[in-house]
Amino acid sequence: MYRTCMKICFSVLVIWISAAHSLAISPTTTTSPSLQPSVSIISIPPIYIPPITLTPVHITPVSIRPVSIPTITPVSPNLHLPTPTCVQTITPDANGYVPPGTCNALYKFYPSFATALIFSIFFGVVTLLHIGQAAGHKKPFCWVIIMGGLWETGSFITRTFSTRAQQETGLALTSELLVLLAPLWINAFDYMVLGRMMHFFLPAHSLLGIRASVLALCFVALDIVSFVIQLVGGAMGGTGAPPEQILKGVHIYMGGIGLQQFFIVVFLGLAVRFHVQMRGMEKRGELVGTGKGRWRWLLFTLYTSLALISLRIFFRLVEFSAGTGSSNPLPSHEIYFYAFDAMPMLLALITMNVVHPGRILVGPGSELPRMRWRRKRAVKGVEMREYDDEKEFRGDVVEGRRGAECDDEKEFWEDVAKGREVGRFDDEKEFREDVVEGRKGGAYDDEKEFLGGAV
Repeated sequence: MYRTCMKICFSVLVIWISAAHSLAISPTTTTSPSLQPSVSIISIPPIYIPPITLTPVHITPVSIRPVSIPTITPVSPNLHLPTPTCVQTITPDANGYVPPGTCNALYKFYPSFATALIFSIFFGVVTLLHIGQAAGHKKPFCWVIIMGGLWETGSFITRTFSTRAQQETGLALTSELLVLLAPLWINAFDYMVLGRMMHFFLPAHSLLGIRASVLALCFVALDIVSFVIQLVGGAMGGTGAPPEQILKGVHIYMGGIGLQQFFIVVFLGLAVRFHVQMRGMEKRGELVGTGKGRWRWLLFTLYTSLALISLRIFFRLVEFSAGTGSSNPLPSHEIYFYAFDAMPMLLALITMNVVHPGRILVGPGSELPRMRWRRKRAVKGVEMREYDDEKEFRGDVVEGRRGAECDDEKEFWEDVAKGREVGRFDDEKEFREDVVEGRKGGAYDDEKEFLGGAV
């Protein structure tokens, strides 16, 4: 194509040069007689223009491969949120209720607002009475049963709100956990009461060769183990959990309450042993004039409390072991829950209101001794610097921490005269009369044992 164009240009150039040369060099002039100029006509030969053939240009097609962009999946934070297992097709009523077995059904019955409110009031009043009695009798260890009452109260208050918001999983789960774990506080309080009874009523302050404080501490520790197991099971099998997780949580919780009942049976054996020993002392006249004749009231109250706790444990074992099908009426009828769980725990709290330990355990020895390291600190003579005030120091001394510092009875009485042992009595005279009437000779075999124990 390039050559053809060059040929055409060259041909045109040659023709143009020829024409110019003809006009400039060979013009034809004719002189007429009239001397008029004449114009000659130049004939231009025809120009042959060769045909132009355009060669088609073949353009090779370019194939572009498709670019595959990988799908970007956003990384989910490690919240491990449960995926919804159902789609709600039934519209809840004004209180959020849907029939059992449907999506988001938190209860297998229609919970009663009025009943939950009544039990909230009952548990609240009983708990307030325990707070007042603990303060009036000056029994700090009663904070344990107060915690049990507070948990029961909180459970039924939450349940009251849950009856009006039955789609709120948090309310139902909180109420369920509190009511499942609250009896453990009352159980631990029973252990602590019997330990103090052994220390207060038995001259040796021990049972079967084991100190009362050690027995109480061991059973409270076992109760804590049972508490942790039941807490794990209750949290795993709570309301709103998947069915497989609920089943596993129920099994763990059943193991926890079974362990709790085993500890109660062992503890009842010790309580019966204490009962037999107290009857023997009573027959021998060792309790005459000591002001300790009301031990039966508190011991039978303890039996009643443990029996009520056991009744509630058996109810829970039967409820969970029978499954959740239609053949088991316990989970689907609210009346069984109030009759065999809520009511026994309310009665257990009320029995301790009627026969409060603070009415029976009065005077020296009514509290368990503190740990040994506290005794060693007192012996080193740094008492007043290690106590917040003189009243706390006197209370510690009265419980028998000063015996190691007194070489003989005379020195002890001199110490008493200085006013350090009058903390629990109105005056020094009342203290001496109390010692003479019941702490010397009556509860101890000889004066030496009195000095080693009572002091």
